[in-house]
Amino acid sequence: MYKTMLIAGLGGFLGTCGRFLIGKLSHYLFTSPYPYGTFIVNLVGCFLIGLFFGLAERTQLISSSMNVFLITGFCGGFTTFSSFSNDMFLQMQNKQWGYLLLYLSLSIVLGLVMVWLGRSLVKPA
Repeated sequence: MYKTMLIAGLGGFLGTCGRFLIGKLSHYLFTSPYPYGTFIVNLVGCFLIGLFFGLAERTQLISSSMNVFLITGFCGGFTTFSSFSNDMFLQMQNKQWGYLLLYLSLSIVLGLVMVWLGRSLVKPA
């Protein structure tokens, strides 16, 4: 288990570094209040998790350790939005429409509420 955790941690480190660098580069390239860095990372992360899952499902090119490194580690460190999107895709694929709508709406609404709550707890009086 520790070996697997270290593999995921290394992938997460590299994914986080990639997210940081893309954020810095997009801030340098775009002088807009639009969050290009996050937007780009989320889309690239969704593409990568789809690619990695597809390779794991259709070929034998990705071992279980590489799966942990790429999907859990790298994509998880790069963006959790990719996991969120993949979860929704699987629910669509399995025609679990109720769970899909529940997961999507609760994640967005409760996510915003939790950000507001966290910020409210520490805002100046």
